Amino acid sequence: MTKSGAPAKRTGESKISGGGAVRVALREMRASIGAVVANPSLRRIQLALAGSMIGDWAYATAVTVWAYGVGGVTAVGVWTAIRLTLMALTAPIASTVADRFPRKSVMIGADVLRATLVLAAAICLITESPAAPIFILATLTSLLGTPFRCAQRALMPRLARTPEELTASNGASSTIESLSFFVGPALGALLISATSIEVVFLLNVATFAWSTLLVMGVSVPAEEVVTSESPAEEDAEDESFVTQVTQGFRSIAADRDLTVVVLLAAAQTIVAGASVVFLVVMAVDILGIGAEGVGYLDSVLGIGAILGGLLAIARAGRHRLATDMTAGVVLWSLPLLLVTVWPSPAAVFAAVALLGLANPLVDVNLDTIIQRLTPDAVMGRVFGALEACLIGTMALGSFLMPVLLSVMSLRASVGVIGLGVAAVAAPFVPRMRRLNARLTAPPGLDLLRQIAMFAPLAPGTVEGLARHLVRVPVRAGEIVLSEGGQSDRFFVIESGLVEVSQMGAVIRREGPGEFFGEIGLLRDVPRTATITAMEDTVLFLLDREQFLAAVNGQHDSFLAADDIVTRRLTV
Repeated sequence: MTKSGAPAKRTGESKISGGGAVRVALREMRASIGAVVANPSLRRIQLALAGSMIGDWAYATAVTVWAYGVGGVTAVGVWTAIRLTLMALTAPIASTVADRFPRKSVMIGADVLRATLVLAAAICLITESPAAPIFILATLTSLLGTPFRCAQRALMPRLARTPEELTASNGASSTIESLSFFVGPALGALLISATSIEVVFLLNVATFAWSTLLVMGVSVPAEEVVTSESPAEEDAEDESFVTQVTQGFRSIAADRDLTVVVLLAAAQTIVAGASVVFLVVMAVDILGIGAEGVGYLDSVLGIGAILGGLLAIARAGRHRLATDMTAGVVLWSLPLLLVTVWPSPAAVFAAVALLGLANPLVDVNLDTIIQRLTPDAVMGRVFGALEACLIGTMALGSFLMPVLLSVMSLRASVGVIGLGVAAVAAPFVPRMRRLNARLTAPPGLDLLRQIAMFAPLAPGTVEGLARHLVRVPVRAGEIVLSEGGQSDRFFVIESGLVEVSQMGAVIRREGPGEFFGEIGLLRDVPRTATITAMEDTVLFLLDREQFLAAVNGQHDSFLAADDIVTRRLTV
């Protein structure tokens, strides 16, 4: 039925509606990508990530080929296991660096160190040194990827101008990762065939240099605190090493929503770890083309991931981050049941394509949710704790799958994995729906964004202020503030009109989008004027503590606020 009560037409209208939905999705995707490209800092970060990841995948291919030549499958397996274990153990420690030092500097430092290590490994190859130094250098290079990625993910909220732009940027990162998964190994294999492993190593050095130059050009909003010694800094200095390293885990545990989000992501990576095993078995037992057929399945997975990344970008403005992520987790599990019910090549390819499609829905929304829920001061460590958890659960999945296959068939094994993960996700669907509301832009956010003193603040900080706003209607003729009164709140006008007067003389009138009350708060003096509503007016109120913590805690914001106060006092 239509809104008017008349039955909707069935002939062609659904086609128009469906086509319109596609056009809307494409328009939203273009707008989201355009917003990322139009932001110089985000554009540089994405280009740096693209170059670095393509080089990394090419390098990983070269190291694997070299390791196989040195010690066969055993060398590859042992090195991979050791590398993943060390990455999981060191992630919380490495991510602490991203919270203790400027994140841009951490990214540059990680790039420079990785370039140096890979160059040293190339020299070892050229000089035909023993294998051990090359394994060690390759492992250290992998470990340094953690502080780079944690710093990059924690820096994104400061570079994005809106929550939608942040989600779109995460979607672009996910798409770049999927493309790099194709391009990097192919480039590495091509260069190894045409030249040598050493050339691939040197290519990776060049991509780290590319990344360094791009990151150096990123403009990061100032983060300096106006006061030379803030309580937060003193507390950070007093914290023990263990306390600092475990802060990411404690922050996740302290927020029930964040705990659930990480739990669902961990459930998905159990399947991801198991897929390392079951994709090979599917290629052999169902496709019948041997273990090398896993390459075809990886290609299908990658194509699905690219499409999933575009889908995640297109949905950036829908404000359904939590439920989209949950859908991604479910899509990482239920498609496996298709293979259980119908073990055919078509079912395998369809299931793998859906797994690929689901991956960005989890990754993009996971990153955005963490960036929106986590305080900036601990964000790097939260991502480090997340990395440790996900590497651990991926290892669990890769261990669990062979155990299942030893006691039951492939069909039953993937069915157990699929149903198990779906059963974990199902009870949290209502909470994830409620989380959508928590992540929706609060009333008054657009008004705060337009105020000059809040413009330098990170989007998450401004959003946090908006969540503390109290909406208050005021009748015409009512006095909002009295000259000489206590300065305890900041006011923003949503609608209506107020008059500002001093000692009975009218100074100015203010309307929607304008604000007052900042002078008494910033100068710590009684109210300097009387504010009277000239018509029915709606105000947003912000308490003194939240206002001062935000404005005084960011250098550029403080300067902008001080400039406003100076201009108003000199009028």
